[in-house]
Amino acid sequence: MSGNALIIFVKAPRAGHVKTRLAAAIGAEAACQVYEELVRITCAKVSGTHQAEVELRYTPDDAASEIAPWLRAGWTAQPQGEGALGTRMARAFDATFAAGADKVVLIGSDCPDIEPADIASAFDHLSQHDVVLGPAQDGGYWLIGLRARCPALFANISWSTSSVLASTLQQCAANQLDVVQLRVLADIDTETDWRVFEKRRREAGAADGI
Repeated sequence: MSGNALIIFVKAPRAGHVKTRLAAAIGAEAACQVYEELVRITCAKVSGTHQAEVELRYTPDDAASEIAPWLRAGWTAQPQGEGALGTRMARAFDATFAAGADKVVLIGSDCPDIEPADIASAFDHLSQHDVVLGPAQDGGYWLIGLRARCPALFANISWSTSSVLASTLQQCAANQLDVVQLRVLADIDTETDWRVFEKRRREAGAADGI
């Protein structure tokens, strides 16, 4: 591997194990269907990105057959391995840099508003900056990009809280890393998030005559 690498973190689409906050409102099966739709949207958006090698990193580690339908031509897949989210993210970056990548960008599958231009912008910024972050409205981030491994960015972070972005920026400052932020986008975690996104999608479809 050389050049740019894009990692997408995904989960096996198992009811009761994905979108648990959403499931509390609409049920586990419906939440799982929403999750699968979000992954399909993300993969479709990413398929328009031609300047990077794409890898799905999935969890749990026995989910290879379940995530296989999401793979596109030329994409690869690897398990995330054990450990907390930060441990798994750091491992993914370490492995991808060790494989020869020069710039690595990681995204999840919860941000359907992401566009190929956002990913292209992240790689472009990594030519001038150490870290690229895509801030989320809930205080987290929907994208992180690095041009060298930095395990400190994934340690001592209270994941799935509103402090994730702020804590990551503090770690960047402590490690003297130059950071640039992309546009603010919304993750889909709750019923309200999903309904707002669905409404915008319907309105956009109506405006396009669909």
